[in-house]
Amino acid sequence: MKQQRRFTLLLATLLVGFIIGPILFHGTSQAAAKQVLHLSATAPLDTIDISKATGYGQTGNVYESFYRLGKHGSITPGLAKDTKVSADGLTWTFTLRDAKWSNGDPITAQDFVYSWQRTVNPKTKSQYSYLFEGIKNAQAISAGKLKPDQLGIKAQDDKTVVVTLEKPIAYFKILMAYPLFAPQNEKVAQKYGKKYATKSQNTVYSGPFKIENWNGTSNKWRFVKNDQYWDKSAVKLQQINYEVVPSTSTSLDLFQDGKLDLTPLAPEQVRELKHDKDFKNYPYAMIYYLKYNFHNTNKQKQKALNNQNIRLAISLAINRNQLTQKALGDGSLIPNGFVPKGLAKDPQNKKDFAAEQGVPDTVTYNKTKAKALWQQGLQETGLKKLSLTLIASNDDASSKTVTEYLKDQLEKKLPGLTLNIRQMPSTAANQFQQKGQFDISLSAWGADFNDPITFLQIPESDTSYNMGKYSNKDYDALIHKAQNEDANDPNARWQDLIQASQLFSKDQGMTPLYQNNASYLQNAKVKGIIHNTAGAQWSYKYASIK
Repeated sequence: MKQQRRFTLLLATLLVGFIIGPILFHGTSQAAAKQVLHLSATAPLDTIDISKATGYGQTGNVYESFYRLGKHGSITPGLAKDTKVSADGLTWTFTLRDAKWSNGDPITAQDFVYSWQRTVNPKTKSQYSYLFEGIKNAQAISAGKLKPDQLGIKAQDDKTVVVTLEKPIAYFKILMAYPLFAPQNEKVAQKYGKKYATKSQNTVYSGPFKIENWNGTSNKWRFVKNDQYWDKSAVKLQQINYEVVPSTSTSLDLFQDGKLDLTPLAPEQVRELKHDKDFKNYPYAMIYYLKYNFHNTNKQKQKALNNQNIRLAISLAINRNQLTQKALGDGSLIPNGFVPKGLAKDPQNKKDFAAEQGVPDTVTYNKTKAKALWQQGLQETGLKKLSLTLIASNDDASSKTVTEYLKDQLEKKLPGLTLNIRQMPSTAANQFQQKGQFDISLSAWGADFNDPITFLQIPESDTSYNMGKYSNKDYDALIHKAQNEDANDPNARWQDLIQASQLFSKDQGMTPLYQNNASYLQNAKVKGIIHNTAGAQWSYKYASIK
């Protein structure tokens, strides 16, 4: 079974654990000469166990898989020096380069086998084990029906890993750059047992850096250059020091005092500083949207929310330009469909999927048409007025702004609508959704990897994270076709996904609101930081201080 991701209106999730956005202290001239960066995080590092992590924004710096992400989500060399794929796309053979763990042990094919089996083992309770689906027996193992050693991965010899898939996975190479699929040293894991990866010294590292001075609750820790890394000559930084600085106002003060090279900005800071010479945007492939409960226990509300005209009316009554530029004012982007901008490009013409998925009169502001569709929807359902409750997480600073804007605009544009707002902690909001106890939810979804399917899998009828129970047989058929018979044909698969996204927009199964776009002030002296919209978001392998 696919597992529910803890991702309900949680920009905060991007700022904790392994997804912490960096704030860089420039430090002294001596530190600069030694290539030392000082970074801050808004919260402590929660885990360094890749099998148990809830995010992987930073982990690509200390753990490396067959590949790693380069600029713009490109696939660059990792621990594999050669890859062969069978004609049917079901067998992948990876030949490992001569690489070592940070303790000097050779990285072997068995380390990959051990890592993958450990992650899919239901006893591990991995939040991301669903990403292994499609690898032979992964789903059955996660469900407890087969043993982990039945997973479709084997070590042919010390340097050869053979992976068997149940069906072709078009984005499999992209997945193999995700730190979740990195190897783990079985000897080290067995040595420490339950204490494995509970301290920085209780594990070993395969990436450009290794972690020091982390004990599970540390407010300070550091990344140190891994002198055993296979490509260590490319790594310029000697050390990256981290310290928890939860306040953006404090970090901004530090930047303005010349002690920071990069600081994230809160929405109110963006309004003041968006014309500053050091202003910089780092977009995320993350969409905020309205989720409807199609199985609402209130029959009147269920009838209304299952009416396509009512959902379209809600979407067309939202002025997203006003929402992003005036209400939020933080550089957020306007979506034209459910898949965010900058995630994936057409294999033929290289156009952005987000541009090709667009459908007129689905997410563009049109108050006249919205009112007409609203009246038509009320007539079709036999209703004269409608009262709905919108639940939202109060963990996110932007949540209150967005919900207040939606209440004001929707009640003005759609006569007879009353929109009640209920703010609550994200954990509570998620529980209400899992139980189906909501009308509309303000939610968010972030990409795990650079492929449209990471978003388009959400509305499938049988997915656990489709908590609103949206269901469309034609949509399911298109996704199934893309994931099966067209999986080995990039162009046909792309068209399947475009059609699915367009169908979803016409149906307004969920209503996209805006795409998150994080804003920073960055000192020009820091060079070479790679930021990606998905997956291992921050890479410092090529970073340096000029």
